[in-house]
Amino acid sequence: MVNKAGQNQNTSSAKRAGRVFLKVLTSLLATLAVIVVALCSVMWVLAKGPSPTAQRLFVMTVKETSAVGFLANMFLSEAELELIMGGPEPEEEFYEMDLSLITLPTVRPPQPVGDSPEEDYPEEVTQGDEIELHDVIGSGYLGYMMIIHDPMRLFVGTPNNFGGRGMTLMDMMRNTGAVAGINGGGFDDPGGTGSGGIPDGLVILDGQLRWGAGRGNVNVIGFDDAGILHVGTMTPTAAMALNLQWAVSFGPTLISNGIAHNVSRSGINPRTAIGQRADGAVLLLVVEGRQIDSLGATYDDLIEIFLDFGAVNAANLDGGSSTLMMLEGEIINRSASVSGPRPLPTAFLVS
Repeated sequence: MVNKAGQNQNTSSAKRAGRVFLKVLTSLLATLAVIVVALCSVMWVLAKGPSPTAQRLFVMTVKETSAVGFLANMFLSEAELELIMGGPEPEEEFYEMDLSLITLPTVRPPQPVGDSPEEDYPEEVTQGDEIELHDVIGSGYLGYMMIIHDPMRLFVGTPNNFGGRGMTLMDMMRNTGAVAGINGGGFDDPGGTGSGGIPDGLVILDGQLRWGAGRGNVNVIGFDDAGILHVGTMTPTAAMALNLQWAVSFGPTLISNGIAHNVSRSGINPRTAIGQRADGAVLLLVVEGRQIDSLGATYDDLIEIFLDFGAVNAANLDGGSSTLMMLEGEIINRSASVSGPRPLPTAFLVS
């Protein structure tokens, strides 16, 4: 005998559950629609509103990203974008490095067994093995500056092979035994979906050109065999002639020979950058972005930070969702990547 009362009760419960689900779903979709409309309205005001400064900043910010660069094209024509951005970005001018501005620390030679008087040894600066980490707080951004006193501890980490998938900063550090690191050069990233395995420009590892042979001028950021940081545009052949041991490509150059460059053409985004003081200490900088309390930084912000920390030379590295700093296995900054740390082609690591 069929229990019709029980069946009716189950059917009624299912209908009530279905109605509740539809109400919740409708409410969520309505809320999402309101948020999307609000965001589109804000972007429209920024792109088409009365403030040229806000308009330029909005365009520069989204155009610096591979994933959402299309947002500017939703509201502005190509002619309007070209007018706002000032046409194609001019090629960066080459500045020959003044190596005399960097006084590298030297290691005091060990005292031979049997020699007692330390006075026989000249006073020398000893390379430090400590790592300093400083908070960086500016107008609209938060970040971190890591100071490595011995520049010879810096090297470039990469995945096992180029052309496939990149490797996260954490995995590079684990594979090499590095104690600290930041993301490095750029990579082919069509539509923000790149796998991080195809570097832009060049890559030099342990004095060998591993990527970029035959290219013309590219932005180069790397250390020579004495631990001096070189930044600027040059060919891979010129980079090898400088005895660069570890190098990647990105840019622009922010400071060279103690002089700040004019690089105001930038938006507000997460940033990674590298510099060097006159005493040889290496400065590794990350600035958080796309956070409620830290929108990001411009190139001018980076220059100001590096000058405050005494940089003689400095250059911008890949930023945005790639921006990441790690120290002793811990992630220092909040990543802007919604999917977690990105696979990378290169990273600057600390042995």
